[in-house]
Amino acid sequence: MSAVHGIGFDLDHTLAIDNQLERVALLRLLEVVLGEGGHGVGTLADEIESIDDLLAHQRRGDFTIDEAVRRFVAERSAEPTERHVETFRRWAVEMVEEFVVPLPGVKETLDALKERGIPVAVLSNGWNPLQVRKAQRAGFRGPVLVSSEIGARKPAPRAFEALARALGTEPAQTWYVGDDPLGDVAGAQAIGMQGVWVNWERKEYPSQLPPPGHTIAEFPELLKLLPLPVRVP
Repeated sequence: MSAVHGIGFDLDHTLAIDNQLERVALLRLLEVVLGEGGHGVGTLADEIESIDDLLAHQRRGDFTIDEAVRRFVAERSAEPTERHVETFRRWAVEMVEEFVVPLPGVKETLDALKERGIPVAVLSNGWNPLQVRKAQRAGFRGPVLVSSEIGARKPAPRAFEALARALGTEPAQTWYVGDDPLGDVAGAQAIGMQGVWVNWERKEYPSQLPPPGHTIAEFPELLKLLPLPVRVP
């Protein structure tokens, strides 16, 4: 097994789960909009469906999170303002401590990697300062590369090339750990990284994609896959 000189991590559903934090922040913003004379789009189920669809488009890169908030407000017959955007952003970041839960074994694994001297970094589709705060909540201390800032979204090669630069490693000696078969595993492997699929949800891997280099169900399994560090006498 070749040496591993650096490891990149996805964030959401890999290092931690955020319990639909952004959805809840938009539902809170709905209260503000209604108080300003706006109206809802239907029942609570209708609102949640609308919000989830809006966020799905934003996460695919169709528009920024700021634009998503403006569209949310405008659809409810209110005039979008920067105050609405700033309020959503502030609430989302403030909710991290309460909503974000690290996956079991993440902090211990990160500590072990630090002891082994293996550089780590996060590569995440999202926006800051939210993703940085999520990573900190998960116990991650290191570079956090976010799509809104690097100008590329996974699975684009440019996103993983930025990760390799941040780690100071060659792709062939870099692992990337994530839960999304396409965005994380296939994206990393397309530029020569080793893709590690985190499958704690016990899903089936898409048959149309090249298989991952490794699959783990629990985070501490990652350490067992790594070559043992060479001890110099």
